[in-house]
Amino acid sequence: MPKSLISIHDFSKEEMLHILDVASEMEKNKSQKILDGKVVACLFFEPSTRTRLSFETAANRLGARVIGFSDVDNTSISKGESLKDTIKMVSNYVDIIIMRHPLEGAARYASEVSNLPVVNAGDGANQHPSQTLLDMYSIRQSQGRLDGLTINMVGDLKYGRTVHSLLQAMSHFDPSFVFTAPAELQMPVEYKQFLDERGIAYRETTSLNEHLNDCDILYMTRVQQERFSDPMEYEKVKDVYRLEASMLGGVRSNMKILHPLPRINEIALDVDDTPYAYYFKQAENGMYVRMAIIACLLGYR
Repeated sequence: MPKSLISIHDFSKEEMLHILDVASEMEKNKSQKILDGKVVACLFFEPSTRTRLSFETAANRLGARVIGFSDVDNTSISKGESLKDTIKMVSNYVDIIIMRHPLEGAARYASEVSNLPVVNAGDGANQHPSQTLLDMYSIRQSQGRLDGLTINMVGDLKYGRTVHSLLQAMSHFDPSFVFTAPAELQMPVEYKQFLDERGIAYRETTSLNEHLNDCDILYMTRVQQERFSDPMEYEKVKDVYRLEASMLGGVRSNMKILHPLPRINEIALDVDDTPYAYYFKQAENGMYVRMAIIACLLGYR
C-alpha cells in the first residue's frame, strides 16, 4: 500500500481491488474496533456533508477518535496561518489526516510536509479518490463485475473531479464511455487523450436521450456553481439535463444510476422509486470504502 491516497493514480489496479475487497468485509461487519487508541484528523477547508460524515463515521466504527474542523472561520487559518503550519501542527496530534481543500494540489502538498498518511477528500476540480473507490465498489456490487462495461457520464464533465478520477480508475477494466455534456462543460482534452493512448472507446453527445438505452452505468453529476468564476456561465448551463422516470422505459435491465450527490435538479424525485436508482446505496457504500481506506493506510489490512 502507498503511504497516502492523494490521486487515484497512487493505487495500482491490485491495490484498488484490495480496497474493494476489504470494503466488502467492512459491509458484512460494520463495527470493527481495530483502530482503538488511534486518532483521525478530518480537516475540511471546504463544505461537505456526505464525505465528511462518512469519513468520521468510518473512523468511529473502526474504534478511532476523530478531531478536526468543518469551518475554517473557527481556526487559526482565519488569522492567516499557512497550510504548511496547520498540517505540521495537526501531525503532532494524530495518526492520519483526511483533508478537503478548494485548491488543486493542496492535498499533495500536505502529504509532502506531513510524516503521516494523508487522504485527499477532494481538492478543487482535481481529484476525489475515495469517491472513485466507492463508485467502483458500487459498480461492482450492482453489475457483478468491473470489466467491459459501458459508462455514460452526464453533466459537468469539465469541472467534475469525480468523473475525471473514475475515468482513470476504470481504464484498467476495458470500459467504453459516453460523455453527455453541453459544449461549455465537455470532458477536457487531456482525459480524452488519456483514453486515446490506451485504446479505450468513447462517444460524445449533447443529448441525454441519445445513449440512455445502451449503457450499464448512468453516472449523473450536478453542475457545480462553486467552480464557475462567471455567474452568467453557470446560469446558462445549470439546468441543462434532467432525468425523469418516464425516460427510463427502454434502458437495459441491469442499468444503474449513480450520482456523487448532492443533487439539485438533474434527477427528478420520481426516479428514486425505479429499480435503476442506486445513488443512495452508493452513498452508504462510502462508509465501508472509507473504513477500508483508513484501515489499509494505517497497516491494519
